[in-house]
Amino acid sequence: MLLTLFLSGCGINNIPAYDEQVKAAWAQVQNQYQRRADLIPNLVATVKGYAAHEKDTLEAVVQARAKVGSVQVDERTINDPKKMKQFEQAQAQLTGALSRLMVVVERYPDLKANQNFLALQSQLEGTENRIAIARRDYILAVQKYNTEIRTFPGRIWHSLLYSDMKPHESFQATAPNAEQAPQVKF
Repeated sequence: MLLTLFLSGCGINNIPAYDEQVKAAWAQVQNQYQRRADLIPNLVATVKGYAAHEKDTLEAVVQARAKVGSVQVDERTINDPKKMKQFEQAQAQLTGALSRLMVVVERYPDLKANQNFLALQSQLEGTENRIAIARRDYILAVQKYNTEIRTFPGRIWHSLLYSDMKPHESFQATAPNAEQAPQVKF
């Protein structure tokens, strides 16, 4: 009984608990991506009504959204860097298409004035912020888990009891030149 009490307070359960935090944080990232994907058909329909002449931009958004939807993500994706990269590339392509769509807004004042579009644009901006926060939370959860399995006493528990649990890959930007700030020209 005393041994059980000692083991419960010494961090033996930290590794699986932190692993579950990583999985939950990744699920939240996926949740926010899904929210964005659900908003896009409404945004595209609204914009189509006001900017029929920007058909190529709108089609790029629709195609990017379809590509995002075709990439299947499950629990194994977190542990497969190749699948994670493929998923993030699809998300980056969608982000690029949405950026081009926002340029359409700047070009056409009547489109900016439409209340439905402004509401959808606000929702999309909020979703992008939520994605950034979810990514940050995922990065922090991965950091906490990876630190636990590499430091004392977690390293001991990892080698004795949880050796099948590997370090998680952290989130990495996949968009080209993601580290550079975009140039805004009017």
